[in-house]
Amino acid sequence: MSALIGEDEILHEAELIWLEDIAGLDYVRQSLDRLPTRRGKPAYHRDGRMVGYALLGPQAKPSRSSGTFRRRVFWLLPHDRDTDPQGLYATGAPAEAVDPRTLSPGRKGRKTERSEGGPLSCAAREPQNGLPL
Repeated sequence: MSALIGEDEILHEAELIWLEDIAGLDYVRQSLDRLPTRRGKPAYHRDGRMVGYALLGPQAKPSRSSGTFRRRVFWLLPHDRDTDPQGLYATGAPAEAVDPRTLSPGRKGRKTERSEGGPLSCAAREPQNGLPL
């Protein structure tokens, strides 16, 4: 969860890779996953979809016990606001959610008025754009 992600745990991030245009997303969920490599697209084993992930620099060291690297993965579940705008998260956001516009390598991100259900993003408000299904 975002509250549990420490700055020291993401210190060696080199880049964030987005698989979708984040302009229309009010929030994304973030987690630290144990992955076998510093780089490359991780396998995804949750419901919903992965929308982005972090790449680590060469200075990142694997865990001594598991040999894995802790990397951030950004994702959404089927009942999140982008696909169900009137659903469970019509207002508010899950604990691990942050506004994707506040994220950068080595920076945790934060909740904003928009991510908490405040004014929707421009893309979501324009009827011709609609929300992704």
